[in-house]
Amino acid sequence: MSDLDLSPRPEEGQAPLAKPVVLRTHLSLWVSDMERSSEFFCDVLDMVVTARGPQWIFLSFGRKHHDLALIQAPDGSAQGTLGMQHYGLEIEGDLDQLRRLHAMLLSKGVNVVKTTDHKVGFGLYFEDPDGNRFEFFAETVHDDEEGIAVLGQHNAPSEPFVIDPLYT
Repeated sequence: MSDLDLSPRPEEGQAPLAKPVVLRTHLSLWVSDMERSSEFFCDVLDMVVTARGPQWIFLSFGRKHHDLALIQAPDGSAQGTLGMQHYGLEIEGDLDQLRRLHAMLLSKGVNVVKTTDHKVGFGLYFEDPDGNRFEFFAETVHDDEEGIAVLGQHNAPSEPFVIDPLYT
């Protein structure tokens, strides 16, 4: 059991603060070319377009109405130094599956940024056409309490780790 308790404490006499129960997530990205980005995510992540409008395209992994919204950025927009650092996508499978995904990304000409050992799993970071960073993540520690302990022991590591692509 972790000794770390990050729960906010209400002031004396106040009701406890509400805590969100997150059921689903989605990501919205400003992109320079919605069609190019849509083709990228359909090809690389096997997503499907579920809706589109004049300034946006919604994509799904196939289980819900949308997991990703691509929003057309205003003309002249440029990738900045503030904003999303990366979006992690936990994959089903092990290190060999991550190696297969590495091979797939390379075969499609996707920019692979780095591979890391996080001590609770392995990450494979790559970029979409606008330079937004994504991570395929294969967990090796599946118990959340153990994962918190491991990250604490290793100071939330992101150590370089070489994984050879597996072309099968």
